[in-house]
Amino acid sequence: MKIISWNVNGIRAVLKKWFVEWVKIENPDILCLQEVKAFETQIPTEIRFGFQDYNYVWHRSERPWYAWTAIFYKKNIEGVETKNSFDIPECFNDDWRVTSISRWDYTLFNIYFPNWWDRADWTPMLWYKLNFYEEYIKHVTELAKEWRKVLTTWDFNICHEEIDIARPKENENSIWFLPIERQEMDKMSESWLIDVFRFQNPDLKDKYTWWSYRAWARPRNVWRRLDYFWVSENMIEDLWDMVHYDSVEGSDHCPIWLIIND
Repeated sequence: MKIISWNVNGIRAVLKKWFVEWVKIENPDILCLQEVKAFETQIPTEIRFGFQDYNYVWHRSERPWYAWTAIFYKKNIEGVETKNSFDIPECFNDDWRVTSISRWDYTLFNIYFPNWWDRADWTPMLWYKLNFYEEYIKHVTELAKEWRKVLTTWDFNICHEEIDIARPKENENSIWFLPIERQEMDKMSESWLIDVFRFQNPDLKDKYTWWSYRAWARPRNVWRRLDYFWVSENMIEDLWDMVHYDSVEGSDHCPIWLIIND
C-alpha cells in the first residue's frame, strides 16, 4: 500500500502546478493532505472529477484559511472508518487539525500540528502546541496498548535532531527547534513510536521537506525536515520504503511517501 503525504499550502494554489496530474501518475492508495485551506464545499471541480477513484474525509473547520487536513483513499479499500477529530478534549478538536481512517487492526492519523504564531483566538501557540503533543502521545499510546497499529503522518512543525535542520547551532533558540519542542519528539520515541525516515536512514544528511520561499533556500537546500511518518513499534515488519519527493515543487513543502504491507 502506497501512502503519500503533502502539506500543499492551499489546495487551490497547488492545482495550478500540475497537482492532479502528478497524483494520477503516482497513483497512491491513500493521499494525506495538510493545509488544504478550503471548506468541503470549496473542493475544486478538478479534484472531484480527477479523484473519482477515491473516497475522502475532510476537515470540519469553520475558520477560513486555517490548519485543515484531508485524506483521500481508494474506493476499493475495504473496511474503512473515518473521523475528523481526536477522541481527546474538545479544545484540541476545534481547530480540526486531524483527519483519520481506521481499518481492521490499524489507524492512520493525518495531522497538521500547531505552529508558532498565536491562534485565531489569540491563545499563545507554544503552550497550546506542547499540550497538543502531550495529548497526542497519550492517545496513541492508549491505542498501542490495545494492540492497534498506529501510523501518523503530518507537518509536525518541529525538527527533531540536528541532522534534521540546516545550521543547527544558529537555530538552537529558534521556534521549530527549541529544546522544549524537541523534547516532545523525544517523548514520542520513548513511547514506542518510530520516525520511519530516520529509522531507515539514521545518518543521511541534508534531507529536508520544507524550504523558505526567501533567499533561494530550496535551490541551496538550506532548511528543515518538518514532515514525517511515525509508526507504532508493532508496525516495523510492515514497513517497505519511505522517500522524500524533494524534487517535486508546488508548495514550500515537498511530498513524502511510504509503502507498507497491506
